[in-house]
Amino acid sequence: MIALAIALLGYNVSKINWESPLQGDSTVALIGVVACACAVLLLLILLVSKKIALKNKGK
Repeated sequence: MIALAIALLGYNVSKINWESPLQGDSTVALIGVVACACAVLLLLILLVSKKIALKNKGK
């Protein structure tokens, strides 16, 4: 899932028109970049919480 989100992030970054990033399809691409970044962050938090839960279970 993380790899898929990073791939989508890269695709959306390539679609941004850097001269006018808030016009047309660039706005959709910016929203996609933010959404993908949030997804990656949430998945990383999930991985860390799973590792913490396994450590606590072993004690």
